[in-house]
Amino acid sequence: MNIINLFPLTIIKDKIKIDDDEKNLMLNEIRNMKKNSKNISFQTATNAWTGDTQGFEFIHKSKNFEKLFLEIKKRVLEYLKCIEIDDKLIDIYIQRSWATISESNERIKKHRHFQSHISFAYYLKKNKNDANLIIFDENYKNEVMPGIFRSETALQKGIVKKMNQFNVTQAIINVEENDIIIFPSKTIHSTQASKSNDERISISADIIFVAKDSKLLEMGLPPLNEWTKI
Repeated sequence: MNIINLFPLTIIKDKIKIDDDEKNLMLNEIRNMKKNSKNISFQTATNAWTGDTQGFEFIHKSKNFEKLFLEIKKRVLEYLKCIEIDDKLIDIYIQRSWATISESNERIKKHRHFQSHISFAYYLKKNKNDANLIIFDENYKNEVMPGIFRSETALQKGIVKKMNQFNVTQAIINVEENDIIIFPSKTIHSTQASKSNDERISISADIIFVAKDSKLLEMGLPPLNEWTKI
């Protein structure tokens, strides 16, 4: 019997090595951002600190992050190559970028990024016991009985014998310090709750693609110079 798996979700994982001096500059800048939070009441006891909610959503414009974002650009181009999108025909924009700090039992709740095309997470500081990334399936294509793979009682009663690659509705991606993960922004994701009191720091960004020439092209965003502000 042959098993045919169709329509995969493609996620890229790679390493970006940064020298210690440069890394310390970025870490110190991010910690200073947290000290100068503009909306500290937004953060709850279990939610991680996220710079985009605290007035720090354009860290790609900081000189201390310049080399890192040059390396990230290379990985974004590799991602486009993998899914056969010609980067010569589109302009690539970082819309916003921010840092996240997780401590104690903090986590990032389940969410997706509606306003962009791809997103990434780069792990600037993380030990092996810190929380990992969780990716969720929202289509449940093998769920022949609606809700069966999301039901605790179905597992307890044994109707679903065990979770495997064919029925799982969420997957944990183990990440280490210096890893970058690139994925479609529409993908639902979260992080595990932190397992230690260690400080975990990541950098994320939202990226959008705009056609250089939209003539005879019905899909995608047209060139920005053709837009008219109302």
